[in-house]
Amino acid sequence: MTNTARTIRIGGASGFWGDSAIATPQLLTVPDMQYLVYDYLAETTMSILARARARDPALGYATDFVSAAMAPNLGEILRRGIRVVANAGGLNPEACRDALLKAAAQQGLSPRIAVVTGDDVQAQFAQWCAQGLTDLAGQPVPTTEPWSANVYTGAQGIARALGLGADIVIAGRCVDSAVVVGVLAHEFEWDWTDWDRLAAGTLAGHVIECGAQATGGLFTDWQRVPDWDRMGYPVIDCAHDGSFLLSKPDGTGGLVDPAAVAEQVLYEVGDPANYLMPDVTCDFRAVRTELAAPGQVRVSGARGRAPGSHYKGNATWQDGYQISLMMAIRGIDAPAKARRTADALLARTRGMLAARGLPDYSETIVELLGCESQYGPHARDLPTREVVLRIGARHDQAKALGFLQRECSSAGTSMAAGTRSSFSGRVDIQSVVKVFSFLVPKADVPMRVAFEGGEIVLAKAALCGDEAAPEAIDIPALPPVPDGPRVERPLVALACARSGDKGDDENIGVIARRPEYLALLREQLTPRAVRAYFAHLVQGEVERFEVPGLNALNFLMHGALGGGGVASLRSDPLGKSYAQMLLDFPLSVPQGWAQDLSH
Repeated sequence: MTNTARTIRIGGASGFWGDSAIATPQLLTVPDMQYLVYDYLAETTMSILARARARDPALGYATDFVSAAMAPNLGEILRRGIRVVANAGGLNPEACRDALLKAAAQQGLSPRIAVVTGDDVQAQFAQWCAQGLTDLAGQPVPTTEPWSANVYTGAQGIARALGLGADIVIAGRCVDSAVVVGVLAHEFEWDWTDWDRLAAGTLAGHVIECGAQATGGLFTDWQRVPDWDRMGYPVIDCAHDGSFLLSKPDGTGGLVDPAAVAEQVLYEVGDPANYLMPDVTCDFRAVRTELAAPGQVRVSGARGRAPGSHYKGNATWQDGYQISLMMAIRGIDAPAKARRTADALLARTRGMLAARGLPDYSETIVELLGCESQYGPHARDLPTREVVLRIGARHDQAKALGFLQRECSSAGTSMAAGTRSSFSGRVDIQSVVKVFSFLVPKADVPMRVAFEGGEIVLAKAALCGDEAAPEAIDIPALPPVPDGPRVERPLVALACARSGDKGDDENIGVIARRPEYLALLREQLTPRAVRAYFAHLVQGEVERFEVPGLNALNFLMHGALGGGGVASLRSDPLGKSYAQMLLDFPLSVPQGWAQDLSH
């Protein structure tokens, strides 16, 4: 019988491909650590891996997992019996395993490694297209051969691999939280229809899947977060019901704070009542983050229900080429000189394209970094004598971008005084990777667990049930906003916020600093007001969702990122700055509150 009183200790050692190498050795200082989990894969990362595998079939996995995380620390990990779960396999899990086994053998080590595959559906993709596959909006599939096609799989393969006795489990494109859900389902012997526990485990994985974002990274109140140079990475102690305590290693920087954790709960979430995962549909509306003790936050309240019958998938294609150039321009009237420089370079190279019978650029962008160009009409007109000019352009043919690649250098001698026309030599022309999202029946995607020469096939590695609408929940009554004189204050005085991307959509979770502030936020921070505030960036509609457990509102902005990821020419294609911009939103606040506001 499972011991329901025990907890499982898990360290979140990576939030993306390129995360800090300090995380693994830091987490190894934590007593009684049982698991280290590593998340490497974002939509942008899959695009990068697709380009890498196109150049070299032996690539396509997160090489940092082997070289930076495992190789220097593998001896200590195995000595202490700590088990590792990672989605570092990307598009080539077997190559990742082989590279790790080679690195281990050089140290005289022999870890038992399982590989979970099945998410790579490129072989089936052509057949699905012939059967009428469309994207999520009903649009047809591009006609060219995709670079990659993967579905977002769940945690059952990971749990099975741990049950076989693997020291290290390497997966491909499972959902980020699956590396934690698989651990908890294995350790606590959860039933795969125990929706509430699976939702709680998903929340645990979601909170730590971005590494130090759970322990003070990206926190609105960054001034309160000490010692960024030794930022602490998250540790969770998970109970049988999926609730957990979040902390970080002793002696590290960062901050474990309920508001910072609440920001991460809503990060990259659309409708908090319908957070769709392959193993469970989650409802995070009643989630609470509470200070349990200094340096510990308790997280609980997730609910779950049956997931749908389909996996979501992404396929990637090459869709032309793009270039992004930057140059520094200083001196009197630097912004005006930068704009004239951009106009001249684009006009000159457009003339060169026309002279050679080539079509115009399919898209261009000019940004003056340092002049609040992303803020649009909300930019402050402050004088500056230093600006970074960024010019982006896209074209179907790589050679067409070669003119802009070369001509930018000439600005250093023939245009504005004070120009440095290159930071690091000639900038590369990059392939544009287009992402196509689709749905396929779970029954069409068997999963495989390879371990020590054998293979187990899971014909249907994620269950489904009758899709049900979320239950109605009570929205607590709030005291009315006091009458009387009002003063203007920015949103940051009343709330924290964090933004996150999903393709071309962006969410912003807004958490009231005090429960009584929420009524005013509901009144003034309407979907229409937020849509108008971001009208220069957002093409689609804005939805607003209530999250009463966190005293929060979650906004989902459609068509917000110019394509998103590597498909966007913007300098912030992931919308990391969107919450920061919204925090300047002007609110009409009772004068009696103004003296208590912290910003």
